[in-house]
Amino acid sequence: MKEMKEKLFDEILEARERVYAVGTATPLQQLCLPGIDAVVYAKREDLGPIKAYKWRGAFNCMAKLSPEQRAGGVVAASAGNHGQGVALAASRLGCKAHIFMPRSTPIVKQNAVRMHGGEHAEIILTGDSYDAASAAAHRFAEERGLTFVHPYDDLTTMGGQGTLADEVVMSGCGPFDRVYLQIGGGGLASACACWFKKFWPTCRCIGVEGVNQASMKLAVETGKRTELSYVDVFCDGTAVRIAGENTFELCRELLDEYVTVSNDEVCQAIRAVWNSLRVAPEPSGAMGLAALMQDWDHGRIRAGEKCLVILSGANMDFSQLGVVAGRAGVRESNRKLRYLRIPMQTKRGQILNYLENIPEGVQLMDVQFGRINADLQYPVFGVLGTEEQFDEINRRLHEHGMEAQDVTNDEDVLFRMISYDRVHLSHPVFFVIEFPERPGAFLEFMRVMGEFANLCYFNYRYSGESVGRALVGLEFATREDRDECRTRAEQMKGTTIQRIHELNDDVRRRVLGRMSPEKDVC
Repeated sequence: MKEMKEKLFDEILEARERVYAVGTATPLQQLCLPGIDAVVYAKREDLGPIKAYKWRGAFNCMAKLSPEQRAGGVVAASAGNHGQGVALAASRLGCKAHIFMPRSTPIVKQNAVRMHGGEHAEIILTGDSYDAASAAAHRFAEERGLTFVHPYDDLTTMGGQGTLADEVVMSGCGPFDRVYLQIGGGGLASACACWFKKFWPTCRCIGVEGVNQASMKLAVETGKRTELSYVDVFCDGTAVRIAGENTFELCRELLDEYVTVSNDEVCQAIRAVWNSLRVAPEPSGAMGLAALMQDWDHGRIRAGEKCLVILSGANMDFSQLGVVAGRAGVRESNRKLRYLRIPMQTKRGQILNYLENIPEGVQLMDVQFGRINADLQYPVFGVLGTEEQFDEINRRLHEHGMEAQDVTNDEDVLFRMISYDRVHLSHPVFFVIEFPERPGAFLEFMRVMGEFANLCYFNYRYSGESVGRALVGLEFATREDRDECRTRAEQMKGTTIQRIHELNDDVRRRVLGRMSPEKDVC
């Protein structure tokens, strides 16, 4: 092991002479993280030539090949960022690169490979995972006698990746007390820990993996490399089924501990980076910060400690931003987002009464409700508050004979499965409303409508805009009440309710289907 560490250290030293032919040192920036009283710096690898750190290892490895090896062409397997690094190196070194990628690779990463490699890069989409693409790439290389450029389990590749740690040491911002290093195959973590431990022996190097990606943690705990039966691919850049041979030995020796983070925690970290720097790293790029935030919440970081995280990449498909925002919730100091399912009797004003009694300072972020039977309803409220405020909510509910169930992680809530049974609706009307995104605005609307109507459907989610939007279903005892409510709704336009319109006939029929004459919506 000592020999391997020394060899890796030498590879990092040598890589200094190669990698800067295609890129420059990336900066460190201090993060502003409300509620976290530690000094946190981010290594901005998202500002590199491929918007990720992988160019370092790929170019170092390929630049070290003999002219004969490069002339024959190289083969690589990648979930995206390594492929971009290989493509860039192939273009600069004038060789051919055959890059195998999973068929599920985001288009943004495929297009980036083509952009960086041009005529020197060929993409072969195969399999549904990195492991399948890697197996195909190895077969291809062996059959044709070509050089395989490994994304992590190669000391030359790791040497290039370790140059980012060299830049941190040379920056003058250290030494750091804690460094968070995300792990896919383990190349980045091995190289950086090797360098940091050499210059800052007391620095605590922490490996970070996804909850359902923790192949390195499993290997270290069991003493052997074990293939995971399932790998979550939300953080696609770190979705590796089994730890590398070399990286396993190095991580076992160099890393002080391991932290696993959930996808929701990663999304919260992406939001924190956006709030601080106005940039959005890809999920795997924010894993280190997610672990730091988790450690702070659990009291494992002392106030004033100097910590480093690596924003390892920012090659995220634009469409994934919506998923990230939806799962991030809101993190403000000691306030957390929870989803509460509260059984309520079917009586006019029940939901309105609950909303009016939300403790001051608690923010309503989401409401999912649909009438499903005649006696009892189960609305879901997403609320942002402190532990003390949640205790107050539970106390007030208990006084009214109600009890909240925490359903924050339930799949039906995550996917917004809002069920309702139209059989129980009487003269229903569905409105789309826009209202100022401030406490009490929607309640003012419901107080007016509550004179005539009962809420039978409510679909609202906070979007971060200055206006809130909701799909609201109201039902009425008589047609006269329904008609009066429609008149009142028109009169409210431009006041508390900035915009309101009823679903058109085609949509209304799809929503309600056929109804009995005495309950007809028309």
